[in-house]
Amino acid sequence: MKRGLLLPVLGLAVLALGLAWWYRTKESGQHVVVVYVSEDRVFSEPILKDFEKQTGIIVHAVYDTEEAKGAGVVNRLIAEKENPQADVYWANEPIRAELLKKEQVTAPYDSPNAGDIPSAFKDPEGYWTGFSARARIFIVHKSAKEKPRSILAYADPRFKGKGVIANPLFGTTTAEVAALFTLWGDDRARAFWESMKQNGVKLSTSNGESADFVASGEFDFSLVDSDDAVNRIRQGKPVEIVYPDQEKQDVGCLLIPNAVMLIRGAPHTNAAMTLIDYLLSRETERKLALADCAQIPLHPGVPSPPDLITVAGLKVMKLDYAEVASKMQEIQPFLKEWAGP
Repeated sequence: MKRGLLLPVLGLAVLALGLAWWYRTKESGQHVVVVYVSEDRVFSEPILKDFEKQTGIIVHAVYDTEEAKGAGVVNRLIAEKENPQADVYWANEPIRAELLKKEQVTAPYDSPNAGDIPSAFKDPEGYWTGFSARARIFIVHKSAKEKPRSILAYADPRFKGKGVIANPLFGTTTAEVAALFTLWGDDRARAFWESMKQNGVKLSTSNGESADFVASGEFDFSLVDSDDAVNRIRQGKPVEIVYPDQEKQDVGCLLIPNAVMLIRGAPHTNAAMTLIDYLLSRETERKLALADCAQIPLHPGVPSPPDLITVAGLKVMKLDYAEVASKMQEIQPFLKEWAGP
């Protein structure tokens, strides 16, 4: 190589080594955070991009697949427990947060932004904190002659053959079943689900399919997540929302918040805490309320989506999410038998 070319080449090599050193330093410091996410990417990614812009912290996000429904990243976190790769887990419900606490995958962190989030939606020891919730509500076709007011409508002869529900082996319907087993006890809950079957309830593959069955008029009602109903309303479908079990003697409506948690032994602890604070902020809840996911804020004073009422206006199921998590695992054999092949 000619001497005239040698110096520029050496200069580029030194520059490349310098950039590589800078990047490794940046990565090993607190300028990067690794977050595993089971909230839908279409809604979570814009929030994480805004966090990057506001803080300068690089976000490496690992998103769960729709098929895995949160189980994928949870299994990965458990497998990595002795050598954690993630700093934060953003879950779309708190049940698996309880599983990770039990497996000693997570560490307690009391975010300053969690102070006015109701204690019902936080782990008392600080292992997870809830924010931006979905409500389990009835989507009802406007032509229905009688509207269900309680989940007990599924077993009421007046509604025989008129209701549809998502397969209880998957998703938020599993959480609903486990919650009822926890509140009612095993005997009453089993009897209720058996009577549902005798009352001609239709089983669908998902909340979305259930909502479509109602929107088409094939069925009068279904218990789905609030975002499924809001989505159909905004499409102009002839459906409306009914909040179940709102009378004094009723169990209330199941609320399923997102949950965020710090990973034990996180490689970038300071950045992880900064991200958790950001997710638990009033501004993040405002953004998720305005997005198409139409999630209900848990901070007092943050407006709910225009299609939904506030947490303060709802009678909500009073649950111990740790008990629900334990019950969810316990009732799997019953659910498999109930749902059939």
